[in-house]
Amino acid sequence: MMNRGMFVFAWLFTLCFMVILPVQAEQPRELLWDDLIPKSADFHDPFTTLIPEQLYLLATVAQFRARQDEGSAIDDKEVAEAENAYIDLKAKGVDVDGLLAQRDEIAEKRRQRATATNGELDGKLVRMPGYVLPLEFTDKKVTEFLLVPYVGACIHTPPPPPNQIILVKIHDGFESAGMFTPVWVNGVLRSQQGNPSLSLVDGSADIPVAYVLTADDVEPYE
Repeated sequence: MMNRGMFVFAWLFTLCFMVILPVQAEQPRELLWDDLIPKSADFHDPFTTLIPEQLYLLATVAQFRARQDEGSAIDDKEVAEAENAYIDLKAKGVDVDGLLAQRDEIAEKRRQRATATNGELDGKLVRMPGYVLPLEFTDKKVTEFLLVPYVGACIHTPPPPPNQIILVKIHDGFESAGMFTPVWVNGVLRSQQGNPSLSLVDGSADIPVAYVLTADDVEPYE
């Protein structure tokens, strides 16, 4: 049986070991942009199988039929263009009528997918790569910015879907080399809808976002 002295020694040894043993810090989960979109939002989009020329021809038929439904005046040239577009698409195996019948349904599914967020990431410590679009500054340091997946996003082009843009806030700020600086961002990610205003040369635009990230630090992408 262990005597009192040995028991005290063993207890002190264990206590010291616990004190000096370093605590394992939570490691951020490194994300790709596709990780922000929940798998439940995926669906079959038949329009993605069409090449640009076929999409153009399909739009020609759709616009012609819309004008017919409205009772608009249509000349022979428009009729011929729509008929030729329809014949060309059918010859290539495109189900014109089927696709046009699905337009509203597919448009709604696209909208839902664009705004859906991944609940598994809510409140998690993450590490994300991307490009900086500065929003706010303090003492020449960026304290709030949009993190976007590619260069040119939101500038004179339609912005990415809301769940492909992250509003990042960093209290102490960081020095940015300029617009679209590539960075790694570490911090806590949360699902949160917002419409921050992005200043442009010719005005400003409200950019819908689906995530907010409170950053611990921002590092150059290397």
